[in-house]
Amino acid sequence: MGLSRLARSTAPVIAAVNGTAAGAGFSLVMAADLAIAAESAVFTMAYTNAGLSPDGSSTFYMPRKIGDRRARELMLTNRVLKAPEALQWGIVNQVVADDEVVAQATKLAEKFASGPTLAYGAVKSLLNGSFDQTLESQMELEARAIADLVVTEDGQEGINAFVDKRKPEFHGR
Repeated sequence: MGLSRLARSTAPVIAAVNGTAAGAGFSLVMAADLAIAAESAVFTMAYTNAGLSPDGSSTFYMPRKIGDRRARELMLTNRVLKAPEALQWGIVNQVVADDEVVAQATKLAEKFASGPTLAYGAVKSLLNGSFDQTLESQMELEARAIADLVVTEDGQEGINAFVDKRKPEFHGR
């Protein structure tokens, strides 16, 4: 239930990985919208080593985010990925020095918190449903979302700031 709420929340979810992300920890990374890893971080599914099958939404997110072949490899072999390879595979968005992980994630969270939060929610909603849509139906959903956003205070602020060539000030309305 908690992972469903993370996916459907309007706020971007950031994973900060410092150490080992194994099993459910790896699943959480895959469920996050963005992930930042320490240089020393490692990732492994680990489930089948314990005679178990993956859970925590990993069989949903992993093939969608990194492809079926890579997901199968990780889940069946329990291969351990180091942070640079996790970045190459698209498991994380950024690798930073070990002592900078929390600071980088916090900086990103602060940027999101002061940004166009309604637009972030629309992005998440559109992306979450995109694999279930045809091109035409997805474009219709996009058109509805942008039409809904353009009449909000933040939408108007963003447009006015663009026209005025200034930085917008968003308030989540």
